[in-house]
Amino acid sequence: MTNEGLLESVGNAHDAELAKVAQRCIMGALDHSRAPKIVLVEDGVDADTAPRIELPPQALRAIADLLGLIGQQQPVLLIPQKHELTTQETAAFLNVSRPYVIKQIENGQLLCRKVGRHRRVEFHEVLRFQQLQKQKSEEALQRLSDMSQELNLEY
Repeated sequence: MTNEGLLESVGNAHDAELAKVAQRCIMGALDHSRAPKIVLVEDGVDADTAPRIELPPQALRAIADLLGLIGQQQPVLLIPQKHELTTQETAAFLNVSRPYVIKQIENGQLLCRKVGRHRRVEFHEVLRFQQLQKQKSEEALQRLSDMSQELNLEY
């Protein structure tokens, strides 16, 4: 995965605070509106003559989420869901080894397509697999906890 979609983190506290305020304003507007679109107008400019930006609420929610991360001074990487990752990039994202990723592909647990001899995994598939693994881990932990309580073990 290249860093071409990486947005630099905000370098100073003032810009981070501006991002937090903008996020609160957008979320406030979204919370009090059921409109199919919201129009942003520059402060101090006549609303009738100002350039208008019309955005659907889903786009504003995404922008608000982005502003929240920027406000926390976290670096952000934007990846389209249809973006394809190599097996090495998939392994790095999942924090596992490349051979483990290949084994999961061969077992049918992780879907991919072949480009020549190379495997490509769509990002949304990586997220699906990650969520499935997290769910399996939580279920196993719950079973261990239940067995521990049945055996009256202190933990």
